[in-house]
Amino acid sequence: MLRAAGQDAWCRQVCGEVRRMGRKRKAGGSTEPRIVDLLAFERSLWLQGYGAIAGVDEVGRGCLFGDVVAAAVVLPPGLVLEGVDDSKKLTEKKREQCYEMIMAEAVAWSVARVDSAEIDRINIRQASRLAMRLAVAGLSPLPDYLLVDAEKIELDIPQLAVIHGDARSQSIAAASIVAKVTRDRLCAEEWDPLYPEYGIAIHKGYATRLHRDKLLAFGPSPMHRRSFLGKITAEAEQQLLF
Repeated sequence: MLRAAGQDAWCRQVCGEVRRMGRKRKAGGSTEPRIVDLLAFERSLWLQGYGAIAGVDEVGRGCLFGDVVAAAVVLPPGLVLEGVDDSKKLTEKKREQCYEMIMAEAVAWSVARVDSAEIDRINIRQASRLAMRLAVAGLSPLPDYLLVDAEKIELDIPQLAVIHGDARSQSIAAASIVAKVTRDRLCAEEWDPLYPEYGIAIHKGYATRLHRDKLLAFGPSPMHRRSFLGKITAEAEQQLLF
C-alpha cells in the first residue's frame, strides 16, 4: 500500500484513538455520535493498515443538461472536518465554506467530467462510473482504498460501495461537496453564459418546471442529454397537435 512520509505514525495514533473510544463505549461512556458515524468506515480501514483512503462521488446524474461530474478526495487520517456532510443537505453557502476547507486540508483531490454526448452514447450509469474512474486516476499518488457512493469502479484498487455513502462517510461526503460545487460553478460561470435562454444557473440542469418550459420554448441545446428528453419531446408534440 502507498503511504506518504509520516502516515504510519498517523495511523498508529488513529488506531490508538479508535481502540480507546471502543473501550470507552463498552464502559458506558458517550461519544459524539455524528462524528463516529461519519468516520466509521475510515476508522475500520485505518485499523486494517490502509492510510490513503479516497472518497468518491458524482453529481449531475439526474440532470437533463450538461456533464456528470465526479470527485475523488483523500483526507489525512484522523482528520475531522466539522460541518462536512452529504452535499444535498447543505445550503449553497455552507457547501462553499466546506469546499474551501476540504481544498485546504486534503492530501489529494481530483475532479473529472463526462459530457452529454458520451452520456447519450453509453448511458448515465456507465458515464457516472467513467467519471468516477477518471477522478480516481487523477489522484497522485493513487490511494490505498476507495470508499465509493453506491458504485463499483473498474480499477485495481480495493474498494467498498457504500449505499447512501455521502451521508455515512466523511470521505465520500467531501467528494460529494467538491463535485457539487464544481458543477454548480460550471452551471453559473460557463454554461449559463453559453445558453442564457435556459436558466441553467438557476436550476443547474435539473428537470424543474422552469427548465421544462424553456425546453418547450427553445428546444434542446447541444449540451442537453437527448436520451433524457423523451417525455418532454412528447409534451411538445402534444402541444403542436392541439
